[in-house]
Amino acid sequence: MALVSRPRGLGTQPAVSRGTMSVAACLERVTGVLLVGGASRRFGSPKALARFGEKTFADIAWERLAWCDERLACGKLVDGLPLPFPVRDDDSLVRAPLAGVVAGLRAACFDVIVALPVDLPLVTDEALQTLVSACTGDAAVPQAGPLPGAYRRSALPVLGRRLRAGDLALTAALVELETCVIEVDPSVLANVNRPQDLPPAPTHARGSRFCRPDEAIALRDERQGLS
Repeated sequence: MALVSRPRGLGTQPAVSRGTMSVAACLERVTGVLLVGGASRRFGSPKALARFGEKTFADIAWERLAWCDERLACGKLVDGLPLPFPVRDDDSLVRAPLAGVVAGLRAACFDVIVALPVDLPLVTDEALQTLVSACTGDAAVPQAGPLPGAYRRSALPVLGRRLRAGDLALTAALVELETCVIEVDPSVLANVNRPQDLPPAPTHARGSRFCRPDEAIALRDERQGLS
């Protein structure tokens, strides 16, 4: 995965600095934030409850964050979704990923979060860990857009201000942040907006490594021991 750095305030044209990020370099403790507050208008029903193979999107996404030191789910308590984990209300009247990212940053125990929308069933732990490794400034995102993404608490003033002002586009917010753009395999970034967008449920995605629960726990414990 290649790294492109975008210094704060330089707009959409990044200053290019390419290299590779090692997952082993990710020693900082991390909060995984699952975003489950979307309206799912085009999908027609809550995406979190949609099934991909034998699991729901929510199950898959929650497992993808198992390597994190802390996991939170942010959404709308009013939705009353029957999920196997607690949901923290994002305390916002709007339905936008920005609201979940801001809520996650405010609630997280750690300085860096990795924010994951619930509708990315092919995303890999490797991709998420690489984003965290690259988050040396305010944010690290893939070339396709702001999510999934790693965000540091230093991004909160900008993101909170934009949320209060109703400027809800996360992509636009990145212009005001010190952001790294990571080239990620596009196949693991496929999001599902409509039922017909559902890909076949493979045993594993190309280029991915689906950790068993014991592997995820071992990785988490190793990182905690090094912090």
